[in-house]
Amino acid sequence: MTEGCAVASVLGMLEEREAAARVRVEDLREEAARLAEVLEAAEIELDRRVIAREELVEALAMSAGKSGDPETFLQVPPE
Repeated sequence: MTEGCAVASVLGMLEEREAAARVRVEDLREEAARLAEVLEAAEIELDRRVIAREELVEALAMSAGKSGDPETFLQVPPE
């Protein structure tokens, strides 16, 4: 009977480890979903900033075309 108890004990340990692994997987899935939302928001923000920069460069170039050299508008003044 001791062999049966040992097998049951090992089986119980394996079931506990499996349950813990399932919990860990579920926690990681939830974290991945949360991070996917954060990433999506960051990507949207990046896209908006890229568009804003492109629009500004385009507007400055158009303005410079009317009144001078476009490079003048794109240079950062010395501090």
